[in-house]
Amino acid sequence: MIIYNAIRTPDGTVLQSKYGHDYVVYKDANGFEYFVDGGTRYLRRGYTVGAPPYMEISMYSESTSHENIRKYLSWGTRGKAGNLPLKYVPIEFLDTEHIKAILATQYQISQELKQIFNNELTYREQNDN
Repeated sequence: MIIYNAIRTPDGTVLQSKYGHDYVVYKDANGFEYFVDGGTRYLRRGYTVGAPPYMEISMYSESTSHENIRKYLSWGTRGKAGNLPLKYVPIEFLDTEHIKAILATQYQISQELKQIFNNELTYREQNDN
């Protein structure tokens, strides 16, 4: 599973795509354009022909520690009442009750994502968070 979909352009700018079809484009200080897309569904990259290479900094659940997963995997939220603008928050900053509510109500999420949320609850129990 893709945890963090991002590149670093030659001028040091990090471009991150947070959800499917979240097309993020940037004109680098070198004058070339770079883009990322796909969020946690797929990786899509592009750049102007002739552009210097970018650095791939994406992370995957299979090869990333839970300490990094909780910092880089974000969940979209509209607040407790559901009336705020959509904001993406790293799971380390979600309230424990929010994570429990996600697990109880969001039937469409993958088994792998459910396991990550359960791992976060275990992590908090073991680390008194």
